[in-house]
Amino acid sequence: MHKNAHLMNAHLMNAGLMNAGLILPVGALFDFLAGVVVRAPALVRKAKLEWVWRLAQEPRRLAKRYLAGNFTFLAHAAVRAVGCIPVADAARRGLDVVISATALVVLAPVFALTALAIKAGSPGHALFKQKRIGQNGKSFTIYKFRSMGDDAEARRAAVLSMSDREGVCFKSRTDPRITRVGRFIRRYSIDELPQFLNVLRGEMAIVGPRPALPVKVALYSARAKGRLAVKPGITGVWQVSGRARIGFDQMVEMDLTYASTRTVLLDLVLILKTFRAVLSRDGAY
Repeated sequence: MHKNAHLMNAHLMNAGLMNAGLILPVGALFDFLAGVVVRAPALVRKAKLEWVWRLAQEPRRLAKRYLAGNFTFLAHAAVRAVGCIPVADAARRGLDVVISATALVVLAPVFALTALAIKAGSPGHALFKQKRIGQNGKSFTIYKFRSMGDDAEARRAAVLSMSDREGVCFKSRTDPRITRVGRFIRRYSIDELPQFLNVLRGEMAIVGPRPALPVKVALYSARAKGRLAVKPGITGVWQVSGRARIGFDQMVEMDLTYASTRTVLLDLVLILKTFRAVLSRDGAY
């Protein structure tokens, strides 16, 4: 470790003597080329999440760099950079990165068991991907564990009249498309766990309004579109206040209030309340 630190200091000193317009650190490149460190699968690299793979391989050595280091860097960058995003936004993003990265590493066994249970219970992929509308109306692909049959989208029109919720958002306690495994993972919000990937990619936040389908956003009133002013989240005000029991209009008002008053402290409170909401299963189906 002392030798590596000495070499790093030497490299930094030489960098100042090179008079180069661009200096690019190579990180673990030579370890990869030499076969000393195994690279992440292609899918993980494509998602720009190789650092999560490395963190899972060496959590003790890399936790400080990737978790605490990322959060500290974002906070300092916000303070020092001219015209940078507000400090609160940088702190919020840092919190999102730390929580989502930690969750992906710690909950890896839960991910694997859930995927196996879904595959054993019904045919089709374990992971469900769908287009949703995010901040400022920008679309993105959301990730969830599949809780319905593989033909759920084709049968959607046939079950719209079964909605338990008023307004444009469909939700039915007796939805026949939900599988046995699906009902369990929905009850404990396990189906939402893959969205930590969306958070790491910057498409979602830990806390925020739930991202809606494009067909639903097309029916929004001008006031309802105000919930698109902030990043969508995994959890939020209405999720800890009754979830599916909350009507659409009330959900919109909750989201608008959050968007106009949000703080990092409020996000922390909502995250803590989410644990209680998940354990109580209030409004979860």
